[in-house]
Amino acid sequence: MTAFRAAVLDDEETAARLVARVLDQDGMEVEIFSLARPFLSRHREAPFHLAFIDLRLPDLDGMEVLRLFKMANEDSEAIIITGHASIETAVEATKRGAFHYLTKPCKRHDIRLLARRAREKLELRGENRKLKLAMGKDNLIPGFVGASPVMQEIFSLIKKVAVVNCNVLLMAETGTGKQMVARAIHALSPRRDKPFVYFNCGGFTEELICSELFGHEKGAFTGAHATKPGLFETAAGGTVLLDEIGEMPLAMQVKLLHVLQERQVIRVGGTAPIDLDIRIIAATNRNLTELVENGAFREDLFYRLNVVSIRLPRLADRRDDIPLLVAHFIDKFNMAFGKDVRRVSPQVQELLFHYDYPGNVRELENIIQRAVALADGEEIKIGDLPARLQRLATEGLGTGELLTLEELEKRHIRKVLEATGYNRNQASRILGIPRTTLWRRMKRYGLDRLGG
Repeated sequence: MTAFRAAVLDDEETAARLVARVLDQDGMEVEIFSLARPFLSRHREAPFHLAFIDLRLPDLDGMEVLRLFKMANEDSEAIIITGHASIETAVEATKRGAFHYLTKPCKRHDIRLLARRAREKLELRGENRKLKLAMGKDNLIPGFVGASPVMQEIFSLIKKVAVVNCNVLLMAETGTGKQMVARAIHALSPRRDKPFVYFNCGGFTEELICSELFGHEKGAFTGAHATKPGLFETAAGGTVLLDEIGEMPLAMQVKLLHVLQERQVIRVGGTAPIDLDIRIIAATNRNLTELVENGAFREDLFYRLNVVSIRLPRLADRRDDIPLLVAHFIDKFNMAFGKDVRRVSPQVQELLFHYDYPGNVRELENIIQRAVALADGEEIKIGDLPARLQRLATEGLGTGELLTLEELEKRHIRKVLEATGYNRNQASRILGIPRTTLWRRMKRYGLDRLGG
């Protein structure tokens, strides 16, 4: 796995070391430079993914450094460091390709936030490129593994909806691959050469969502030192994924509905409408129909988003794909960790096949990542699995019976329920699963009746 390389170009040693320290704490490989020419020479030799560049340097003008930096590798991102007196120059730098700018004295939070956003942009760009390359090679749905009938139906639907310019609603539990579906739709669509923009609607205030999606004019609010285009604008001609759409505040839902109806956006603090040419894909792990009935989600917005809906299955509902996924993740993490794991033991195979996976494919990926990292030889054994799976295996072996994992899980859940007096809140905390997942498993195993 290639390390994420960053550089700090600033002749003020204290300022440079502060930025480098924050980047290092975020797991980046960092190099510091006080002069532009050695920095550019190093960049041409081994390109940096990200660079923090001071506009005022002893040997070269910062704008010229930016130009040469982008020329050497157009995929690299630059964040400009500037004093308050040169903010207009910094804004001009963003127009010339800089990702963003920071004013001195730099704050740790701002450094970390901008660096992470730049890294996400680069990783997303790389994923889009891989998707396009994969599609050009073999016309498969890139990134997906699955031979089960339900997944083949999903693949077919993705291909059909990709070429039609309509809104799409993705509904599924967490960890099933909603983002991957959205990116595959984009990569297969006529918009594939335009931006793919991701935004998570959960946990943000209406004001912040407005600023991020719609952008703002200079002076629109305290701290708005420059005009900022919103994500809808930056996605011009491309696709916007609105994840966790069920978490969006009601007042913001009204504004989003207007955007979908008029295909226009007005920046915060602005008056002039801006025409949009974008495709909206919304995703949720919540039941939007219930939210509509409860008044927590607008019915008219629901129908605007739900032109075509794709419901992704739980991993437990496509168990035939588990061996394929296990093999895929072993290959992936062999490459990442430099290992040579080739198989799982029969006991592990049985355990993984019958486990219920409340975290779906993402949970299976994490299990295999851990197992490959810990495996001593070519085979993954029970001891390489997380403690919760080891406990299930041990309980089954200790009885002298050859039990399926479903029966082991049923017995374990029954034991916890009995110990807690069937207090579902307490039981879900002990089991480490959401209360809704516990309820579903109780129904499945006939434990929803007291003492069942």
